[in-house]
Amino acid sequence: MRWMWIDRIIEFEPRRRMVSIKTVSLAEGHLHEHFAADAVTDPSRGDRPAVPVMPGSLILEGMAQTAGILVGHAEHFRQKVVLAKINRAELGVDVFPGTTLRYTAVVDRLDAMGASTHGTVHAFKLGSGSADAVAIGEIDLMFSFIDQNMSGMGFPQHNFVFSESFKTLLRMSGIDADF
Repeated sequence: MRWMWIDRIIEFEPRRRMVSIKTVSLAEGHLHEHFAADAVTDPSRGDRPAVPVMPGSLILEGMAQTAGILVGHAEHFRQKVVLAKINRAELGVDVFPGTTLRYTAVVDRLDAMGASTHGTVHAFKLGSGSADAVAIGEIDLMFSFIDQNMSGMGFPQHNFVFSESFKTLLRMSGIDADF
């Protein structure tokens, strides 16, 4: 994976549960295009200011990375883990810069072909004066171990799914990353 949508792993129970966090920063380039300021030609409507919002697809990717690491670790990263299906993705609010997201992924099923997980996304707002997180979504995912695929397709021997960035994230979080 090239882009990281989680910053740190804060809880980890192998083969069972993982919690990660992501702080949304205005320094992230994708926020400047989603949604950019818009000069409206109709004078009665005026100009529309920029409203930087974290795209829901990237929030979903953060959960997929959290759950994917949990599933990959279960087999010591010997398997290439890919997202196979999004069973459910419900996100209830927009996420703006200054928000910290907490992803909690739990394994429902894990076998030789892959895994299914369910997860919750919570949001903390910086400067709100409250340490309480607000639940903003639920995401259920299925993963496949692609070396076990039934199509007969071959894949490279090296694990191209879990990059050096993931290894660094794991080591920073105190998780063995020797694979």
